Parts: sequence; structure tokens; C-alpha cells
Amino acid sequence: MPGSRPAAVLVPLFERDGEANVILTKRPDTMPSHQGEISFPGGGVDSAVDGSLLDAALRETEEEIGLPRATVEVVAELDTLATVGSRFTITPFVGLVDPLPELVPHAGEVVKILEVPLSELLDDATFREEYWDPPDRAISFFELPGETVWGATARVLAAFLAHLTVLP
Repeated sequence: MPGSRPAAVLVPLFERDGEANVILTKRPDTMPSHQGEISFPGGGVDSAVDGSLLDAALRETEEEIGLPRATVEVVAELDTLATVGSRFTITPFVGLVDPLPELVPHAGEVVKILEVPLSELLDDATFREEYWDPPDRAISFFELPGETVWGATARVLAAFLAHLTVLP
């Protein structure tokens, strides 16, 4: 999207009790954009330190939740998407983490770390869509206990889950 800024996020997956989980974060109300929203760890590309979009995703993830890049096995890059309000072009990367180290939220960027089972996200009762005009398209929502995932994060989640559930 013209005029947008490049950003990258990590979709960190780990196993607990035989079940796949994804890590999400809750942003504080003090952030300059997407205040209080549920998101993946990640952020804007810093050309002074990031050699690639993947470098940005891994650096931001380590900064935000203390997940060392050396513990992440990147297995996929998902389709890039654009945000309307904050004007980011986001590239999501899927990473496997085994074992999951203790995560520590960055006080200024993360108020809560959520570990969500994929089975919960795949439950029909969790997902819904609404049609909004503008932006003249369907908006996805995942209703988790006490939290709603929507916007770019929900779009990434929906695309990721669609990849997992496509039959050959």
C-alpha cells in the first residue's frame, strides 16, 4: 500500500499437554496505535538494525515478550496484509518454539501474554465475521474469554487457521 510502513509479526506456536497453542499479546492503552488490542508480537522495521522483515519480527518478539530468537524455528511466511488506520504493511512469520521458555512481558509494550489453544480458535463459537462499510469488507473476530481479537491480528489468525484446515 503506498505510503505504508513495513512491519512484521511472529505467530509463535508451542505445544502444551499435547495441544498446539499460539502466543498473543495485549497492548497497553498508552501505545501510539492499536491501544488495548490483542496482537502478535512484532512491529515496524528498523532499517538501522533489521536486515530483513524476519529480523524485525524476531527482534520485536524478543523485546516484547522475552522470547529469544534462537528458540524460534521459523517454518512459514504468510501473505502480507495492509492495515488501514495505522498504515502498516505487515508480513507474518510462523515460528515453532520447543521448549517454551519463561516469557516476560515488556512493561511499556505488553500488559498481558495470552497462550491460546488452536482448538479454541477453531471452535465455531469463537469466530464471527461482520461486514463493515467502510472498509467495504468482512471483519473477523475471535471471542476469547475476556478478550476480543479483531483487525489485522484476526485476519492473520483466520488466514493461518485456513492453511491448517485446508483438505488436500
